[in-house]
Amino acid sequence: MSSSVAAKRPLSLNLIIGGFIVLWLILAAFPFIWTVWGSFKVQADFFSRQSWWNAIFGPYTVQQTGAPFTGDGYYGAWVTRDFWRAVGNTAIVTVSVTVISLTLGTLGGYALARSGQRYAFWILIIALVFRAMPHITLVSGYLLPFFQLNIWGVLPTSIIVLVAINQPFTLWMLHSFFLSIPKDLDESAMVDGCSRFEAFRRVIIPVMWPGVVTTGLFSFLLAYNDFATTSMLLSADNQTMVPKISSFLGSVQEAGNVMYAVAAVVSATVPLFILVLFFQRQIVSGLTAGAVKG
Repeated sequence: MSSSVAAKRPLSLNLIIGGFIVLWLILAAFPFIWTVWGSFKVQADFFSRQSWWNAIFGPYTVQQTGAPFTGDGYYGAWVTRDFWRAVGNTAIVTVSVTVISLTLGTLGGYALARSGQRYAFWILIIALVFRAMPHITLVSGYLLPFFQLNIWGVLPTSIIVLVAINQPFTLWMLHSFFLSIPKDLDESAMVDGCSRFEAFRRVIIPVMWPGVVTTGLFSFLLAYNDFATTSMLLSADNQTMVPKISSFLGSVQEAGNVMYAVAAVVSATVPLFILVLFFQRQIVSGLTAGAVKG
């Protein structure tokens, strides 16, 4: 159908549309491609004040390393500055936040979607208010008790706070997905002998799996990209990737630290591209399912 519509358009309009799409792709992809390219250069080339051509041809990179490309930035970030530790901490935090948020969100969203009580509406409104609050205002309330309990600086503290911040979002998302599923499925399963929980687990969850994947991905991204919460609640030894990258930039007077940050940015971004490409179909189908109420 789309090909027939395109065939009916004037050739000049198709060329304009195609040119606009190509231009948009170039503008969208250029910053990341440029950063990846620059991560294999030395600082004097990538941040050259003489000419931006230095970032392309790398004269200082050749002078210092004997080759037009170098992996010194990656070695310095991953080995010298222990970026691998931040990657491991990020994996622990993101997986924990995603699993806990989805578990509580699916149970809570299903209960609120199937509840006929008026308090369900007010619970969602309260959750929306907390979701709208700046994260930094919520984090500040946790600092004093964490200090008093002597649990500041470790990974479980940031996981607890990130789950609290993320839970209103998962409730709203999953609540809308559950509303799109007819109640007849629950009732039919219970008529066949299933309990309410068995109907939820065996019938409802398989139907709304794309919605769970979509919500889980957004929960993962919130924890993966978080800076305010993790930078305030984690010690230097337990930093996740984003605060660790910020620490590289905070000490630019030390030689090579800027290139460590560039290499770390590329290392942190590539997994996101792979993740989105892998789950793109589930994301689209999940968002589409959540937008239509059955």
